Amino acid sequence: MKPPSNQTPLHSRTPPPNPLPDWSDLRYFLEVARTGSHAGAARRLDVEHTTVARRLQRLTEQLGRPLFERSRAGLTLTAAGQVLRGHAEAMEAQLLTAAEQITGEAAAVAGTVRLAVPEALGTMVLAPRLPRLFAEHPELQVELLLLPRSPSLAAREADLAVMVEPPASGRYYVTRLTDLRYDLCASSSYLAAHPPVASLDDLAAHRFVDYVQDYLLSDSLRYLDELQLKPRRVFAATGMLAQHAAIAAGIGMGMLTRYVQAADPNLRRVLPGQASVKRTLWLAAPSELFGLRRVRVVWDFLRSIAEGEPALFGGQARDA
Repeated sequence: MKPPSNQTPLHSRTPPPNPLPDWSDLRYFLEVARTGSHAGAARRLDVEHTTVARRLQRLTEQLGRPLFERSRAGLTLTAAGQVLRGHAEAMEAQLLTAAEQITGEAAAVAGTVRLAVPEALGTMVLAPRLPRLFAEHPELQVELLLLPRSPSLAAREADLAVMVEPPASGRYYVTRLTDLRYDLCASSSYLAAHPPVASLDDLAAHRFVDYVQDYLLSDSLRYLDELQLKPRRVFAATGMLAQHAAIAAGIGMGMLTRYVQAADPNLRRVLPGQASVKRTLWLAAPSELFGLRRVRVVWDFLRSIAEGEPALFGGQARDA
């Protein structure tokens, strides 16, 4: 008979702790980082918020560093959390690209792309031109977000976005899409019923339609101030479509983009060449999503509109 061994049988040994985080835990971490709360992440992942909290606690204990801290805005990343997010998003991008290639989605360009754009641009320019995109890629779906504010790409509210100011920080692909011209416009009926306008000084006697100043997407939309006017705003709205409707109804004058003007032959430019400002539209996508072909297809589609129809915008498209 063999003497008893002091060694633990191989099948009964406790496995050593895994020094690497589990990918499923990182998914929970990313959603908390994007939404700022356990509840928000739970909604996106379709789980209980207690599951999110448990997974996050396990990841925190495994890494030995706090990943979030509480603030008035919700859960925000610590320095360690910021480092982990960059690596986790890079892993996510690689997994998405691999899944796309393995399933053949890259060849078919299938799936959903969520696109955030200004209201008038999405309604009057993009939606009418989508049929040609779908004709080329019939398995593609587009969700158009006409948000009253700039979308949070970091929180994954959109896969890509057209915005009046580029993201100030973060990991994004960004390009200047096109210059955009705004002109002071009025309806024919308004101009016929009010004093003529021969110079900027004459505008003091007129009524104006504008954005609600407390709810601007960007300070760059204070274009009436740039014309050094002190406008008498009789109507204001958070969206350009409502402003256009008010101007067309003869309520007052207002600044409109060229693509809005093109849809209404009753509009007249007031002081063309003088009462006009130029802005820039930017196109941005999170860097971890830019590798997906369906995102790049929509990206290229937007650029083709800006470059192929410059008269819609009143400016020249820029190369990325």
